[in-house]
Amino acid sequence: MLDDRAKLLLKALVERYIEDGQPVGSRTLSRASGLELSPATIRNVMADLEELGLIASPHTSAGRIPTAKGYRLFVDTMLTVQREQIISHALAPEQPQKVIANAAQMLSNLSQFVGVVMAPRRTSVFRHIEFLRLSERRFLVIIVSPDGDVQNRVIFAENDFTQTQLIETANFLNTHYAGMAMEKVLERIKTEVETLQGEIAALMRAAVNVSSEVLTQAQEEVVISGERNLLAVSDFSKDMGNLRRAFDLFEQKTQILRLLDVSSQAEGVRIFIGGESQVVPFEELSVVSAPYEVDGQVVGTLGVIGPMRMPYDRMIQIVDITSRLVSNALSHHK
Repeated sequence: MLDDRAKLLLKALVERYIEDGQPVGSRTLSRASGLELSPATIRNVMADLEELGLIASPHTSAGRIPTAKGYRLFVDTMLTVQREQIISHALAPEQPQKVIANAAQMLSNLSQFVGVVMAPRRTSVFRHIEFLRLSERRFLVIIVSPDGDVQNRVIFAENDFTQTQLIETANFLNTHYAGMAMEKVLERIKTEVETLQGEIAALMRAAVNVSSEVLTQAQEEVVISGERNLLAVSDFSKDMGNLRRAFDLFEQKTQILRLLDVSSQAEGVRIFIGGESQVVPFEELSVVSAPYEVDGQVVGTLGVIGPMRMPYDRMIQIVDITSRLVSNALSHHK
C-alpha cells in the first residue's frame, strides 16, 4: 500500500511523463508535485516506487518513467475525468456502415491515435435466398439480410441439380423460413423435410450452413482509422520494430476484433494497458474502449488504440462520448 505522499508523487510523475515524454527527475518532480520535499526524500520515495515495479529508470537517464503497472494504478485510483463536452457535432443517423466509418474517423481525429469500431453484431437471419447453377454440382447462393445487405457464396453439392430444382428449393426456404435465424432453420429442416427428396434436403442443409457462415463473417468486421498517426508518436518513431509490429496488428484485425468482443461484455469504458489484455499482447500499446447500443441492446464496441503514454482522461472522454453518439445515430436510423 502506498502512503498519500507516494501516491501524489506517482501521480505527478505519470502526468508529467504523459505530457512531455521525458524521464522525470527528482527536481522536476518536486516542482510538479507542489510538495515541499528535499530532493533526497523524493529520491527515496522514487526508489520505493521502483522497487514496487511502478516506475523504471531508462539506462540513459537519471529520471524515471511509469511502467504498465504504474499506469494501471494511476488509471484505477488517481485519474479524475472531467465529463466536459469535447465534441460539439453529432453523428448523423445514416446507413450503419457510414456511421461506423465516420465514428472510426472521429475517434482518430480527436485522439490523434488510432480509432477502431467493431461493426454491429446481428443475428444470422435471412430475408431472401436464391440459388444459381454455375456448373455441375457447383452453385451460387445469394443471401439477402433483413437490412438489405447481399452476400454471395459458391457451394459444392454431392449431387447435381437443375435450375428448376434450385428455384423450387429457394421458394420453399423463402416461404417457410424467411425471417428466422439460420441456426433455427437448420434445426427445423432436420425434422420437417422428410417429405422432400433426400438430395434436395441435403442441398438445403448445405445452403443453410454456408449462409450462416456468410452472415456471421459479414458482421465480424472492424473499421480502423488513423494508423498513420502512430508515425508522429515519438514512442514508435524511435523504434521501427515496434511501429512495424503495430501496423501488422492493424492489418490482421483478428486480435483487435477479439479484444473489442471482450470489451463489449462490460459496461462503460474499459482500459487495457500494455500487454495486459492478453488478447493484444503488445507492451507498447494501450486500448481505451466502450460498448455501444442500438435501442438499449449492446451490439458492438469502439475505442482508441495508442501508446501507453497517452492522456487517459481525454481518451476516456472521447471514447465515452463517441459511443453515445454512435448509439444515438444507429438507434435513430430506421
